[in-house]
Amino acid sequence: MLTPVFMEMTVPSGDMLKAARLAAGLSQVEAAALMGYPVQPGSRGGLQSRTWQALESSKDERNMPGPVFALFLLLTHQHADWSLAPKASQVAAT
Repeated sequence: MLTPVFMEMTVPSGDMLKAARLAAGLSQVEAAALMGYPVQPGSRGGLQSRTWQALESSKDERNMPGPVFALFLLLTHQHADWSLAPKASQVAAT
């Protein structure tokens, strides 16, 4: 049996989330799509994610859950201590 990995999973403020998104070079829509948040047509054309906008807003009380933020950091190669890697069986198959 494998031992679970325990990592810090900070709940980010809106400013922390925005900084991480910008560091990853993603728009709000791209970040929302990556994390499975809804994306819908915007009022001025194009797409938007009201959920992601709310998560980045200092005026909204909603925050991204810590485990979701940890996954965002992992997927965008920004986590301070961990990185994602393919399993050995996937590497051997390529």
